[in-house]
Amino acid sequence: MPDKIDFQLLSFGMRRIGWIRFWIQSILSVVVTAVLLFSNIVSDDSAGQLSLTPGLSLTTLSLILLFFSLWQGWLIVRTGRAIGSNARPSRGQTGKLIKRGLIIDLLGILFALIGYQALMGALFIQASSQTSGQLFTDTSNVPITGLEILSVLSNTQVIAAHFMGLCFSLWLLRKIYKG
Repeated sequence: MPDKIDFQLLSFGMRRIGWIRFWIQSILSVVVTAVLLFSNIVSDDSAGQLSLTPGLSLTTLSLILLFFSLWQGWLIVRTGRAIGSNARPSRGQTGKLIKRGLIIDLLGILFALIGYQALMGALFIQASSQTSGQLFTDTSNVPITGLEILSVLSNTQVIAAHFMGLCFSLWLLRKIYKG
């Protein structure tokens, strides 16, 4: 039977990791949300330009999963507080909560990676159709804009946020089932 010190250390670790996870993912989700809103407001659908819509849609889906992951981070903090009290949850309940966060982060990474492939595929085709040293007189020869690169960066921010959540969740699972 673990003693009170072990529960206090576990409680402190879960709260600390939960808060770190929550704030890292919060900051990255604000950045991604701002970039996606900016790209939707400013985007101009030029003739001849490949659409980034499939990639941005998958990035948005991954962002929605990131918001759910934020909620899971908050629940981890609450569970850490409960472990420090007398009404502590069981190891199974805590593990189930963290495993649910793992699945959410894995799905978020999956959707973001597929979105990344869609974004980069469209930008590769657009870049390979450009001719160097000529004036842009053909409508199919549209340069890659900074907004398109910013869209790719928003996708990588979502991947980074889910990866951080995944790492922290794996660390917490190891800590819970360690002994």
